[in-house]
Amino acid sequence: MAALGWLTPRRRSATARSVLAGEASAEAARKSSQDTAPQNVPEPEPFPVLGDDKAAAFFDLDNTVMQGAALFHFGRGLYKRKFFETRDLAKFAWQQAWFRLAGVEDPDHMQDARDSALSIVKGHRVSELMSIGEEIYDEYMAERIWPGTRALAQAHLDAGQKVWLVTAAPVEIATVIARRLGLTGALGTVAESVDGVYTGRLVGEPLHGPAKAEAVRALAAAERLDLLRCAAYSDSHNDIPMLSLVGHPYAINPDPKLRKHARASDWRLRDYRTARKAAKVGIPAAAGVGAVAGGTAAAIALHRRRR
Repeated sequence: MAALGWLTPRRRSATARSVLAGEASAEAARKSSQDTAPQNVPEPEPFPVLGDDKAAAFFDLDNTVMQGAALFHFGRGLYKRKFFETRDLAKFAWQQAWFRLAGVEDPDHMQDARDSALSIVKGHRVSELMSIGEEIYDEYMAERIWPGTRALAQAHLDAGQKVWLVTAAPVEIATVIARRLGLTGALGTVAESVDGVYTGRLVGEPLHGPAKAEAVRALAAAERLDLLRCAAYSDSHNDIPMLSLVGHPYAINPDPKLRKHARASDWRLRDYRTARKAAKVGIPAAAGVGAVAGGTAAAIALHRRRR
């Protein structure tokens, strides 16, 4: 895989593995793509700008475009198809819940979660997972798309701009979602495959935090985009590096840390959650695994009381 050598200067917080993950995701995305302002203060120009081919939009997936975690919904679909046992689903669900609650990247825990996910697909063909991903989208994901965020993405498309998902979910699944939404393509975590079969290893690391920023930077360089004319949308403070790259950052359904940062930075905010839905954001849906769902809810309630 050819490295993208024309990247613009990057933040020092990015690690070599983040850069590798970002470049791999950008390359995979290009291959798989389909060739609140203050009141009474007018915008300098309409946004998004019609016909600006140096601009694009980058959307986080989980809880920004779609309610819940795409990777967990995908895991539910694989469990339904007997890819793994109930105990594996319970472990996987708890790892995802813990990661969202902790808000930090403990290396050992991240490695354990990563290995669990990769072991599920090891030995399976990429084409098989892509086909199953189409079915899982219809079963679990289609009805979870936020209409408001979808409308924002469509505004960029209508202006003639490219729109990319940027997510830690596997790039194959992210590509399915992007295609079903009519978007340009997706940047996602790249799992290594040989002759179309997953090896159980990653290329670099999961596309999370600084790695997302690296992927956007790499794709923008390859597409000859001007990042100051681009937009990015996310719900998570973990995506501040990506949001900080562009000239038009948006906080969508923001978590408390991102909301605080967005207000301090004068970024625009959009919240499409009702009061009822807002309480559920970030909780992986564990239909059919009541113990995991109950444990996750209890953990979240405890976490909130301690804050």
